[in-house]
Amino acid sequence: MSTEDVSRADYWSAIYRANDAGWDKGRCSPPIARLLREGLVPEGGTIAVVGCGRGWEAVEAARLGYRVTAVDFAPEALEGLAVNARAAGVSVEPLLADVFDLGALRPKHFDGVLEHTCLCAVSPTRRAEYLAAMAATLEPGGVYFGLLYAHGRPGGPPFDLQEPEARALLRGFAVERLQVAQDSFDMRRGHELEVVARTAA
Repeated sequence: MSTEDVSRADYWSAIYRANDAGWDKGRCSPPIARLLREGLVPEGGTIAVVGCGRGWEAVEAARLGYRVTAVDFAPEALEGLAVNARAAGVSVEPLLADVFDLGALRPKHFDGVLEHTCLCAVSPTRRAEYLAAMAATLEPGGVYFGLLYAHGRPGGPPFDLQEPEARALLRGFAVERLQVAQDSFDMRRGHELEVVARTAA
């Protein structure tokens, strides 16, 4: 596999069709559930969940009263999102799109972008481009928050992202928090960095 394969929707579609999405734990990640309750986004505000997969984090955000757009370019992911949102009795807007296009599709639109290791799934050569797209879709003073994956292993996806590189990549944001999450799933404990960073107001 080339690191550029991850930029193709069909790469991820094949994983969903094979039911091989090992990252999917069937519920919202505990650190993200906590972050959503911290009030980082104004009550009832707009949140984009990027690389949403089957939408556990998007569903949790909607359940808390946020207006949620769940973005993925694998149709199979959004099919799973629809099932899970319906089961939870919440409304989530599905958006079939490449996350790199989000800044152009919804410029300065969202109060928050929720990151659940999507950055670690994109090609490492495109990380700066990805974060530029996230900044472009956020309102002034909007917050980019969630989890990065610092697992320390070669290869990927997910591709390792250690704190020093993450800080360098986030230089266009005001970083309020970048630290090891203390309440991760057991198998990820010590390897997830929770991030809270804002665009200029």
